[in-house]
Amino acid sequence: MATEAFESIVEDFEFLEDWEDRYRYVIEQGKAMEPLDPALKVDATRVHGCASQVWLHPQIDGGTFHFDGESDAMIVKGLIAVLRALYNGLPVGEVPALDAKAQLARLELESNLSSQRSNGLNSMIERIRKTAAEAA
Repeated sequence: MATEAFESIVEDFEFLEDWEDRYRYVIEQGKAMEPLDPALKVDATRVHGCASQVWLHPQIDGGTFHFDGESDAMIVKGLIAVLRALYNGLPVGEVPALDAKAQLARLELESNLSSQRSNGLNSMIERIRKTAAEAA
């Protein structure tokens, strides 16, 4: 089940009819995130397989999954914000079981991203799922 934050993004997307507006929305979501502490931008938090530089910093607090992240590309930073809305606040055991592709399909993201961006998105999802599975 998706979080309330993700459901809010789905609802907002329903009102945005063209992809220019949707891209702007995703970028604005990324701009609204707090920047990742530069000390966390290390190889251990870097996600390989992305065309741009991406860092994800997961945290499990009381069995609840959270992560912060950053990218040097505006659209990718926005995609991180979308993934944060999808995953943050879930019990850590639910993270690997969540069908992220099905949830993201509701936004029609993958069909409107370049293959490099789609590969990067999939790499981020895999990192999130792997981290949560190891912690569960």
